[in-house]
Amino acid sequence: MIIGVPKEVKDHESRVGITPAGAKALVEAGHKVLVEQNAGALSAMPDDEYQSAGAEIVASAHDVWRLADMVVKVKEPIEKEYRHFREGLVLFTYLHLAPLTELTNALLSAKVTGIAYETVRDRAGALPLLTPMSEVAGRMSVQVGATYLEKERGGRGLLLGGVPGVPPGNVCIIGGGIVGTNAAKIALGMGAKVTLIDLNLNRLRELDDIFNGRVFTVASNSYNIERTVSEADLLIGGVLIPGAAAPKIVTKAMVGKMKKGAVIVDVAIDQGGCIETAHPTTHSDPSYEVDGVVHYCVTNMPAAVPNTSTLALTNATFPYVFKLAKLGAATAIREDKGIAEGVNTFNGTLTYAAVAAAQNQAWRPVAELV
Repeated sequence: MIIGVPKEVKDHESRVGITPAGAKALVEAGHKVLVEQNAGALSAMPDDEYQSAGAEIVASAHDVWRLADMVVKVKEPIEKEYRHFREGLVLFTYLHLAPLTELTNALLSAKVTGIAYETVRDRAGALPLLTPMSEVAGRMSVQVGATYLEKERGGRGLLLGGVPGVPPGNVCIIGGGIVGTNAAKIALGMGAKVTLIDLNLNRLRELDDIFNGRVFTVASNSYNIERTVSEADLLIGGVLIPGAAAPKIVTKAMVGKMKKGAVIVDVAIDQGGCIETAHPTTHSDPSYEVDGVVHYCVTNMPAAVPNTSTLALTNATFPYVFKLAKLGAATAIREDKGIAEGVNTFNGTLTYAAVAAAQNQAWRPVAELV
């Protein structure tokens, strides 16, 4: 199989879909790897490392897309990449289609097999390709939030950990999954007071044990959310429904009752966001204010630390890349239920129920199509 690795073109996206180590393993297995010039440079993976691994460096993105049987990326294609779509192409990347009707329609129109990292499942039913970036984004959310609490960034001028004689800041985390757990670890490490809200009481019990009672756990309902959010200096949104648009847990009215200069980091923004006042931003223009509250809603937060993020992501994705290359997409989809769960579009048909529900479109299970 010919595997193509284009350079990411989304704003300030600096990760890369395959590392030199991955390219070497694929080449040794008899596959051909085409890497766009400088695709890994911002992740500290220069072209000569790919060449030493046996990959071929290609000057243009057009040729990578044109020649590859399977394109491996990091982020969902943006509009200028749609022209590269064609029938029979396999695209393996984060897609986050629920809020992206135009991208969905472009994939369907071109009959691309779109396999989304965020909906691939392992044997335990977990989301192994979403986990590493959720870990990075969860940890970054506190780091970023602490920075935006500084006065020069529009925040309250508050040191998250406080100092002797001055209390620490209040961090409120919505969602006790991978993002929320990792955010809580960093917030506690910085000395903040941390409150974590989740709907699942068993998960709250687990978190209470994990953090030995140092995190205040709160059952999710509108009353508790409103009260806790109003006290927060830093609010982190980490709610996930796999493949679907994130529910709006925090309303505009709740944001209006927050402290002036408080900060919101909505990590769920690539699925539409779980805070009503949130809308997607970029690393070039990352923040804005609503009712005096600073919002940071960058859809590709982990791109700010591309070396760590690329290594963490590809550790998880590469076994699937290798299996798809070895078996071909159709056989891999038939034989591996986890990969089948990742298929969002197949030969012009939408194949993921949550995306179909978000966009009010028809769908069919991929098992009926392969």
